[in-house]
Amino acid sequence: MRIGLVTDTHLPALVRQLDELGPESAAFFATVDLILHGGDVTAPTVLDWLEQFAPVVVAKGNNDGFDDPRMLPVQFLDIHGWRIGMVHNLAPESRPVHVLRERAFHGEHVDIMIAGHTHLERLEHRDGVAIINSGSPILPHHKDTRHGTLGLLELAPERLHAEIFLLGHTNGRANPATPMTMTIEHGHLLQLVHGHGHGRLHTHTG
Repeated sequence: MRIGLVTDTHLPALVRQLDELGPESAAFFATVDLILHGGDVTAPTVLDWLEQFAPVVVAKGNNDGFDDPRMLPVQFLDIHGWRIGMVHNLAPESRPVHVLRERAFHGEHVDIMIAGHTHLERLEHRDGVAIINSGSPILPHHKDTRHGTLGLLELAPERLHAEIFLLGHTNGRANPATPMTMTIEHGHLLQLVHGHGHGRLHTHTG
């Protein structure tokens, strides 16, 4: 399954929807089967826009002052044998995995932890758990409004591939984020790359 990851959209702000930053976001979301939003949506119209591409599941953020059936404080999903837990805030994400599990997921076993809040992209594999924060597509690293990042999570039985993509650069306001790639097979980390030539958002389906 091909899953689009987004968090901390904080819209409407200077722009009302992600496609006002350019065509990259829509082109990417058109290729996915499911969208996971890590919270701080701030307006349900963002979820409506995303839902034109795929079903949307949301972890409620501290700036989400509205109720929506697609949104809960903690979300659990089971996909191809992978147990996903998603919350808005795992910070500090560097804490031991067992602490994150107890504090954020009520002690439940998860194979993948997805979060947002920090506006800082993160891909790592610790103690058998993949930890993913796709950053912010619009306020990366808490900079002013500019192109940021989205994430891709591809799941198959015993295989996980995750990427964090740059949406490009805004004129006069560089994208401060670092692209990342991670592959796990049969519980073993095969690849974890930060930077090194990975560039703009890819919309391939292969």
